[in-house]
This record gives sequence, C-alpha cells and structure tokens, in this order.
Amino acid sequence: MKIYVRGSLRWLYPGMQVKRWVLLSVLGMALFVIGLLVVIGKERIGQIYYLFPQQAPANYVLVGLFLLLGGVAFAVGIGRLVKSIISAVAPERDGKPSDLVYRTRILERGPRVVAMGGGTGLSTLLRGLKETTSNITAIVTVMDDGGSSGRLRAELDVLPPGDVRNCVIALAENEQRMARLFQHRFRAETSDLAGHSLGNLLLVGMEQATGGFDRAIEEMSNILNIRGKVLPATLTKTHLQAQMEDDQWVEGESRITADPRRIKRMTLSAAEVHPYQLAIEAINQADLILLGPGSLFTSIIPNLLVDGIAEAIEKAAAEKLYVANLMTQPGETEGFTLMDHLDTLAEYIDLSKFDGIIVNTSMPERDLLTNYRRESAGPIEDVIDEKNKYGMSVIRAKLLETIELEGKLTIKHDPRALAQVIAHSRAFSHTITG
Repeated sequence: MKIYVRGSLRWLYPGMQVKRWVLLSVLGMALFVIGLLVVIGKERIGQIYYLFPQQAPANYVLVGLFLLLGGVAFAVGIGRLVKSIISAVAPERDGKPSDLVYRTRILERGPRVVAMGGGTGLSTLLRGLKETTSNITAIVTVMDDGGSSGRLRAELDVLPPGDVRNCVIALAENEQRMARLFQHRFRAETSDLAGHSLGNLLLVGMEQATGGFDRAIEEMSNILNIRGKVLPATLTKTHLQAQMEDDQWVEGESRITADPRRIKRMTLSAAEVHPYQLAIEAINQADLILLGPGSLFTSIIPNLLVDGIAEAIEKAAAEKLYVANLMTQPGETEGFTLMDHLDTLAEYIDLSKFDGIIVNTSMPERDLLTNYRRESAGPIEDVIDEKNKYGMSVIRAKLLETIELEGKLTIKHDPRALAQVIAHSRAFSHTITG
C-alpha cells in the first residue's frame, strides 16, 4: 500500500508537466458543470442561485460563457495531458494523440500481409503498406553480392544486409529521420569504411553481438520501432546463378545484372537452401500475399528458389497478388512484355494459384522516358487480357511516381497509390467487415 501511494505521489513532483493540465481540466469541468446546472434549472443549489438569478436574462450570456470556457479548458487540459504522457512514455512517436491511437489500435486490426521481394521495389511497397496495417511481414532476398553488402559479405562472411536495411527503414515509425541516419555512407576515400552505409555496419555489428543475422534484424527493428516484421528468406549463405541464352553460367547477382545476355534460367549455388522457418509460418498464416514489385530475376525469383517457399505460397489460403514492375531492365528484362514477365515467373511458381495482378496505367513524361530508352529500358507493355491463361484478375491503376534519387530523376511506384489499390483487396474488405 505504501509503495502504491509513493508511486501515485510521483505525479506531483516538479517538472512532471502533468499537474497544470490536470488542474486546467478540473477547473474546466467545474465551470462547465456550473453552467449546465443553471441551464437545467438547478440554479438554487448552494450559492449558484445568487450568481445567476432567474430574473436576470442578461446573465444567460454569462452562463454561456461558463459553458464555452469550461468545455474548451477541459478539452485542452485533457489533450495536453495525454500528449504530455505519450511524449514521456514514447518520445520517438511524433504526431497527434489521435494519430497515435489510430496507429496502435486500428492498424493492428488490419489483415496479416506478407510482402516478398527485394531491392527498392519491396521497400517502396512497405512504405505505403504500413499506413493500412501494422501486421506486415516482409520476406527479403539475401543473395546480393554488390556494393557495400557484397564487400561485407566477402570480408566478414555474413549475409548481405542492404535489402534488409532498406525494408527495416521503410517500416520505421519515423522513416525520414532514420533514413537520413542509417542510409548515411562514409565518404573517407582512404578508409576501408568508404562506401559503406551506417545501417549495414550496424546490422553486421549486431549480428556478431547477438550471434545471428535474424536476431540482429529483430534488434534493429526494435530500435527503429517498426510497424511489422522483416525476415530473411533464408539464413543459408548462397549465391545466385544464371544460365544465359548461350547456356553459359554466370554466378553472383552483380555479374548477372551486368551481363547483357538474356537470362535463360536461375538457380542457387548451394545444393540445399533451407527456408527461414518464421517466413514459412508467416506465409501459412497470411491473409494476403504480395509478390513484387522488384527485379524479376534478382529480387523476386531468388525468394522462390529457396526450398519450400514457392510451395508454401501455392498452398497458402491467403489472397495472392502480383505487383507488376513499371519498367523493363537493361539486360535482365529488356523487351519483355507483361506476359513475358508472367511466363518467366510461371517457371518458378504456379501462377494459377494467384488471384490477381496489379498493373500501372500512367506513363512517364516524354523527356524522362527518352532518358530511360537511351539506357535500353522502357515501360512494360500491358498486353494481358482480362481472360488470361493464368486466370488472374487484372487490376489497373495510376501508380507511377517520379522522384529524385542521387541527383537523378527516377520512376518508382507511388507508395500511397499502390497501398490504396491493395486496400481494396478481398483480404482488407474481409478484415474491415469482419
């Protein structure tokens, strides 16, 4: 009992920024109740009769003032009290109390969504998706061998952290602030750190500290207070292999993307690549599974090459949607139509198990399109019919967004527009009505 009293009395300590708002709320309620009692004819209670005699109509103005001031004071006091408590308990959460309640109470009732892919496509999808549900599981490919991730992989024998880092940041509560910090790249040209991102180094450091890549992701997710979970497709260290059109094999994602020859078939270098068990469980429990957007051969298909992933998706009771890319990619999918993408993907997963495909209908500006064509890339030609051989419904919408990335205009999916389309899916409708 004594401990309880001491704990309660702490609210009265100086600097708590609570007492003033409690007092304002109490005074506001008192003013409002006094005015209300007069209005309903209870003015003879105590001294209230002498303040507002019935014979003085002018005092109705004073009564109204009491009601107005009391109501405003009470609302302001309660609002500031709630905000003060929230800012002390969770200082990393910005925004109005109503926004915070919406995020923690409404979003957590959203459908269980599994988003699968890699690269910037998956992180773009997550950026919009987190505004519709907090029950998100991102399953990320871990076969990258280029850039900072490739160097860390070669030097420290770790799984590549780059795509995981991007997805964790995309799901962060305060994404802009965290991206500015965790995407920072060291610029000291004479140092071994040059070119490495802070987020990559932190993930690798956490892996060594915690003893596992999966635990490192979990720790970073907690630090950034993300909405949802990020899981690797596998913890097996393996490389991508591509059989080219002339039957020669190329190993390593960076070499595959740099090779101008058309890709014939994709495999993994390891004979057995076991799936991460939590990823399989997330697929089995999902209400909605999203595949893409992302590089067809180096972001989407690699997840399907992991033992058991494609089979789990096919057997899952969830609604399944494929998010088509906006543009072709030089070397990888140059000249591919939308049906070419689907036919290639069908070699690795049964697309007849999918419910629909989300397709962009808007075109980039002429100058930007010209720049893409100079690099042998262009919009993917929409040649899929409503009645197609895979039985997939076609969902068309304007999904294109132009952003500046590293001083260059780039075409990406609009995260909010894409999320709005997904929010009209059967999985979301069932959750809302159910």
